[in-house]
Amino acid sequence: MRFFNSVGPNPRVVSLFMAEKGVAIPEVSVDIRGGENRRAPYNETVNPAGQTPALELDDGSILTEITAICEYLEELHPTPPLIGATPQERAETRMWTRRADLKVCEPITSGFRSSEGLPMFQSRMRCLPEAAAGLKAVAQDGIAWFDAQLAGRRYIAGDRFTLADILLFAFLDFGRNVGQPLDTAFTNVTAWFDRVGERPAFQPAT
Repeated sequence: MRFFNSVGPNPRVVSLFMAEKGVAIPEVSVDIRGGENRRAPYNETVNPAGQTPALELDDGSILTEITAICEYLEELHPTPPLIGATPQERAETRMWTRRADLKVCEPITSGFRSSEGLPMFQSRMRCLPEAAAGLKAVAQDGIAWFDAQLAGRRYIAGDRFTLADILLFAFLDFGRNVGQPLDTAFTNVTAWFDRVGERPAFQPAT
């Protein structure tokens, strides 16, 4: 297999997922700043959507979309379970992952692309600079919602560390580096963020 990696929160989710699993897959670095993902051969032979990450399987087929890739890796390497060991656990993880995606990750990303990231993205996709402030506000509303949900919980799904934690962490960390800092008034999210960031798999490579 080959993992097509790049800068950005989406591929980082998969990288962190693999690190938690102790799985190493040979990587191909894709220069998204230079637009390599938006031209041939990448957008013809790897991902027609022109996005990262992507996972090339042993038979040459390609998987894209972070949750699909993580679900595949979970099935290959079920221990430690990061999605779930039972139908109920898997359903709960998918529920929380979807909530994180819709309430926080998507508006953070869209807000960035329509403001600080506009010079890079305006020629690649439809951006909405007039909506940037509103999108960022939607993300903050989502973080506030998660702050309430995390009261009394160690992780998003309770005591289990899951894909939902990895996803939300990666995008909050991205946001605070592109003009959308994590408000420390969200004390539950801040404590959770610090707790997740201390995990061995989340430490920078030396």
